[in-house]
Amino acid sequence: MSACLVLGATLLALSEPRFTLSWLHSVERVEWHEDWALGPEGLRLLEYRLRGSGAGMEPGPGAVLRAGWWVSPGDLVVPSLLLASSGATPSTWQLCADGVCHQLGAVAGAPIPLRPCTEDEAFALTAALPD
Repeated sequence: MSACLVLGATLLALSEPRFTLSWLHSVERVEWHEDWALGPEGLRLLEYRLRGSGAGMEPGPGAVLRAGWWVSPGDLVVPSLLLASSGATPSTWQLCADGVCHQLGAVAGAPIPLRPCTEDEAFALTAALPD
């Protein structure tokens, strides 16, 4: 394990400190993908991709069109993200890391916090993992 991510009340061990968060926009029904990295300062947006535009989904500065996707460089560092969990959107959040994808927010509920683990959380998770 080289990184740890907190998803609500769950700790997720990652072999690489990167993950992709994706969803279908609730109004435009357009795919959106974001690549993130975990770091000491929090979550760093590396790049985002979208299949169209509209309703606040315009490609950012420096965006290029590649194979039907607008690809934009990331320029954001945040301590955490808060994912809405209405259960009423056309898709769930999908978080993919280490070749495995997790569906989040499928049913209505409290927002789902997403943040890097603290050192204590990472230590506890490492101690609980099988050798």
